[in-house]
Amino acid sequence: MATQVTPAAEVDTFTAEWQEWHRLQEAQLSDRHGFLAITSLHWLTESPERFDDAPGAWSTGADGVVEGLEHVYDAPGLVEFEVDGQLLRLTAFPGKNPEDLLALFTDATSGVTTYAANRAVRVPTPDADATVVLDVNRAVNLPCAYTDLATCPLPPAENRLPIAVEAGEKIPHERQG
Repeated sequence: MATQVTPAAEVDTFTAEWQEWHRLQEAQLSDRHGFLAITSLHWLTESPERFDDAPGAWSTGADGVVEGLEHVYDAPGLVEFEVDGQLLRLTAFPGKNPEDLLALFTDATSGVTTYAANRAVRVPTPDADATVVLDVNRAVNLPCAYTDLATCPLPPAENRLPIAVEAGEKIPHERQG
């Protein structure tokens, strides 16, 4: 395997961009309504209720499920990439922005240095030739990594990578033994 030397200016640019992304990610998580700012737990009923610490009115349907909450996903994308000569694939799901996708995955670090159930990485809009940059440095934990009171989707079986993805967020400090 040939080693490619990256000019210091490119490393500095990458580092600055990653630090800015991480600062914004942390700000979003700790925002007043971010999932690190959970202030209470409320049991919902069929009658809509408002809570001081959460926007909007909350209720369940007659069957006890929070209205609008679904765990059924379209999978409009498949990202193929190569690591050390091994072809790997991730099934991608719709992301926060209409043009973006999100890939849930586990890897050889899951449950060791990273959260066991999943991490997610944003897949930006493909270029004209259908290529994307899969930046695993920005792989993030979902709410279930921070609390047992959250539910998160599990990655499909094909998104269990047989390699170690050392980049991205690790097991949250609060959850480490």
